[in-house]
Amino acid sequence: MGDVVNLNRFRKQQERTRRAKEAEENRIRHGRTKAEKTAERLERERAARDLEGKKRDDPS
Repeated sequence: MGDVVNLNRFRKQQERTRRAKEAEENRIRHGRTKAEKTAERLERERAARDLEGKKRDDPS
């Protein structure tokens, strides 16, 4: 005789595996590395500082 299998547990495990695989694909497709995020943040901050430095004072 074969082993008794709890079908609910089996289905839940299959669903977890499927979701994990889908999440991995999404991370590859849409994700960015921490270095990329940091570089973009630093670039935005630098651009904001440059723009702030080029503003003219209000004469009024």
